[in-house]
Amino acid sequence: MLLEFKTKNYKSYVDEMVFSMIPAPKQKGLDYSILSMQAGTKSYKGLSTAVIYGPNASGKTNVIGAMDTFRSIVLRGSIQNSDGKSPNAAASSLELIPNCNGSTEPTEFSIRFIDDGLVVEYSILADLGTFMDSDYQRRLVEEKLTVNEKQVFLRNEDLTVDLPSVIKDYINKSIKRKTPKMLELAKDSLSDTELFLTNGFKSIYAQELVKRIISWFDRKFIVVYRSDDMRLVRKFADPKSDTVYVEKTLTEAAREFGITGNALGYKSTDNEDSEDSVLCSIFGNKLLPAELFESYGTIRFVNEFPLVILALLNGGTLVMDEFDASIHPMALMNIINVFHNDDINKNRAQLIFNTHNPIFLDASLLRRDEIKFVEREDDTGNSIHYALSDFKTADGIRKGEDYMNNYFVSRYGAIKDVDFSPILEMVIAESGVTGNE
Repeated sequence: MLLEFKTKNYKSYVDEMVFSMIPAPKQKGLDYSILSMQAGTKSYKGLSTAVIYGPNASGKTNVIGAMDTFRSIVLRGSIQNSDGKSPNAAASSLELIPNCNGSTEPTEFSIRFIDDGLVVEYSILADLGTFMDSDYQRRLVEEKLTVNEKQVFLRNEDLTVDLPSVIKDYINKSIKRKTPKMLELAKDSLSDTELFLTNGFKSIYAQELVKRIISWFDRKFIVVYRSDDMRLVRKFADPKSDTVYVEKTLTEAAREFGITGNALGYKSTDNEDSEDSVLCSIFGNKLLPAELFESYGTIRFVNEFPLVILALLNGGTLVMDEFDASIHPMALMNIINVFHNDDINKNRAQLIFNTHNPIFLDASLLRRDEIKFVEREDDTGNSIHYALSDFKTADGIRKGEDYMNNYFVSRYGAIKDVDFSPILEMVIAESGVTGNE
């Protein structure tokens, strides 16, 4: 369960951006939106859903992009560029991360999550140079790991390894006690561009702990940066033949969505090195690529639905760009309600997405702390992020108000007046069109 994510000097977020999934204090009502998990003697609470609003080019996608980039860095274990192809170019080419207005500040990523009784907080501070400086000698300025609020290690000008008792079950069996020699070996393992977490700390101190952390990033932090460029690995289908898989659950869900005449399934690609598969409409023993037969909205839905299942089964956090695009509001409402349903969401899964659809601005559907906003400052071009719950009662924002109407009259910000008339009037005038022809 994600509790908090932070970033600084990531694209349009020059100042620190804190995306919190911790319930805001003094917010009452819609208690089904609040998840609870235990770690030691303490109970931690998180929100089950969050929706992000803001005008085009405000920085909504950069929130998701920062999460995706940090996830990619952790999984590959370094701040070197990756050869992997990703819709999020900044995840593989890190010179695209610093703010393009010339910022020389380091980039910060920090995440706090709880999983199976462990509250993990992990952060890095990376000096990546300036925007588009691909030859810059990058270095990790700081790296810190905390578990259950106890510092495990801190890497900055020096290296401190604490190994608190809370992680004793995850320490390498060869370790009987900490020794100066072991610390020297750890210091010798440090590299300017490699994460200590996934390299020296894993091999010298706590392989099982790192495996747990990496597993969360890999399997439970499901970040989809560009939903219109989604390539899914088939995860829930049962074999029908050597190459074709029919997913009963997927077909049933698609029929609820509106498909009635055919089944759906995934056909493995011919590339042996790829786990990608192609969504197909199935007519008896004949296959037709779904993109040739089904609507764009249907394809979006059936590609996204397995990720919803994955999150619910694993207790994952599903973060998606424009999750609602081309999908009927009734289907979207039902999916949100599933994440609010304790009888279904037993593993405390979360759903986070950005949108332009005002239908979610509903006090009976989402709490104020689940409604997030992003806007861009006119004078600096920097993005800022805040929640509806940040508006105090003194500002006139109360539970039960018409959030949608207030948003469109710019009471919360994060909205921009758009008027193309002057541009079009100029084009018409320059074209010489008089209207008399």
